[in-house]
Amino acid sequence: MSALCECPPAPSATPVPTAKDYRSNLKPIWCPGCGDYGVVTALYRALAAIGRPPHEITFVSGIGCSSRIPGYTTAYGFNTLHGRALPIAQGIKLARPELMVIAAGGDGDGFSIGGGHVPHAIRRNCDITYLMMDNQIYGLTKGQVSPTSRRGTVTPSSLYGSMEDPVNPLLYVLAYGAGFVAQGAPSDMDGLAKLIEEAIRYPGFAFVNVQSPCISFGDPDSQLKVQKTKMRKLADEGHDPANRLRAMELAQEYGQTLYTGVFYRNPAPAPTYDSQVVALQQRLGAGAEDEN
Repeated sequence: MSALCECPPAPSATPVPTAKDYRSNLKPIWCPGCGDYGVVTALYRALAAIGRPPHEITFVSGIGCSSRIPGYTTAYGFNTLHGRALPIAQGIKLARPELMVIAAGGDGDGFSIGGGHVPHAIRRNCDITYLMMDNQIYGLTKGQVSPTSRRGTVTPSSLYGSMEDPVNPLLYVLAYGAGFVAQGAPSDMDGLAKLIEEAIRYPGFAFVNVQSPCISFGDPDSQLKVQKTKMRKLADEGHDPANRLRAMELAQEYGQTLYTGVFYRNPAPAPTYDSQVVALQQRLGAGAEDEN
């Protein structure tokens, strides 16, 4: 009697990543109640919806509370110098175009020392997603006035109230020509996760301004419970994200009206810088082979 044939088991399908697959064992050390907890949770959900494995993703950040995010994920991470997340992110995307590259930082990191990098990252249009956690304060260094602080804000560095108008991140990036511009809030977790997912899927430079309040030094009127009462979703307002001029009109209400959703999505995205570099390399390589 012959022995039964023991056939090897059929190979199992690649498991679909879940949100927890992107969460590292490093515990966040943000202040309890910080909006950044909601941001990173929404980020995990967005990545799970996209389904790329962690080893195909790179997070790049500068310096600040929000810039700790790379360490809280299982993807590759690069914690750079203050304000330098975007140049490093562009370099990574050009060197390894197959990677998904996400840059993260705060309003001070992005629009103070790093402000000069924003317009050039936008005009080059590398396929990068830039998440900016906007809390209108320097939280890590104990509450100094930041580029997006409202006029009159009293802080250790503006004892008599800020005498400057704030930067308007939404209007800036729209004026610079960004192809995807959105704003979200951690008080709307589902909405924020979908916004981040949509930004990552956009073929080009995508900017998401996240109103992530600082529980320790931020304005009490900007905290999560207050956000829910002030939030106005652009989709409910009937906004057409293909209308760039209308997006700029709405963006001018930054600091007054908390609009969430996609302000602008270019319906005809321009070629990305990284895709053009790859195409050029292929043409040059083909030319060299022809000469040989």
